[in-house]
Amino acid sequence: MAVRSVLKNVGMSTKRVRPLIDAVRGKPVQAAIDSLRFHPGPAAERVGKVLRSAAANAENNEGMNLARLRVVAATADQGPVTKRWRAQARGRVSRVRRQSCHITIVVDEAEA
Repeated sequence: MAVRSVLKNVGMSTKRVRPLIDAVRGKPVQAAIDSLRFHPGPAAERVGKVLRSAAANAENNEGMNLARLRVVAATADQGPVTKRWRAQARGRVSRVRRQSCHITIVVDEAEA
């Protein structure tokens, strides 16, 4: 049975998160956590947080073996966009769009 973990309203765009999601998808959980630990940037911290949460859910709630867990699916979907205004020269304004995303990771035990 697959176990999933979701982190919603992450304060960064999907453009920053998707390369890390693609690097993690399909790997064993421990190898994915190790690779994210050495990746720079705040996006790696957030993806690692969700991955560790999914692994903990699988181990504690479902009784799965942590050594056999594999990342089955990982997505970063568009979240709500906060729209603000910033003052510009000559009495004008420009729009500021603050992107957010939802990170979902699904883990399951690998077949023997």
